[in-house]
Amino acid sequence: MQEVLKYLRKADNDFNLIEENDTVLVGVSGGKDSVMLLYALSIYQKFKEKQFDLIGVHMNMGFPNSDIEPIKTFMDAHQIPFHVVDVPIYDILTHYLKEDGSLDCSRCSNLKRGAIVNIAKEFSANKIAFAHHGDDAVETFFMNAIHSAKLDTFQPLIHYEDNEVCFIRPFIYLHESEIIQTIKKEELPVVVSQCPKDGFSSRSEIKALLQEIYEQFPTSKKNLLGMLSHEKGIWKKEK
Repeated sequence: MQEVLKYLRKADNDFNLIEENDTVLVGVSGGKDSVMLLYALSIYQKFKEKQFDLIGVHMNMGFPNSDIEPIKTFMDAHQIPFHVVDVPIYDILTHYLKEDGSLDCSRCSNLKRGAIVNIAKEFSANKIAFAHHGDDAVETFFMNAIHSAKLDTFQPLIHYEDNEVCFIRPFIYLHESEIIQTIKKEELPVVVSQCPKDGFSSRSEIKALLQEIYEQFPTSKKNLLGMLSHEKGIWKKEK
């Protein structure tokens, strides 16, 4: 847990992610990354010099057989504010299937983003924290290069003036393997995604490709993430 908090603090300090009197809403899907983020921020909240409020929210999108109760029970036991909000995204997706009859991931992503912004406003939260980690950032960089002909990835901090809300990503210095190890050590509850396309996407293909690169060039995993935060890289640190 100390490693997780160390890199969370580094990301916060480098990019000024959390400020005095912020209300930070964490979107909790139920997967390992988002559960770890909410739990880590609840600990960080106790030691950070600036005061901020923290809220965990799970959007119940209507996928069959979804059960968030183990996570809600855990968060309640640790006195971490946690809410379940019903959002009929699955019903919408089933009305707008792709030509092959599958769910439209792009539409789902847009719907989720709009919904979480509206929920943040309802809870008077000015920051929305996503659990994207360093491996996600590198994968997104490669996806953009291969599919969109651009060298770019998501930013640690994004401010949308029209929505009066910021998106922050406190885990950008963490690798997925570090999150998995900590989840197991801390015995945090995780629920399996009920999305039928989970694990079957272009991102999964990029992840497999990068794994081959990491195996052939062991230092590349650290260097590719370091590339993003280099002084001439994509992520610009606070002066």
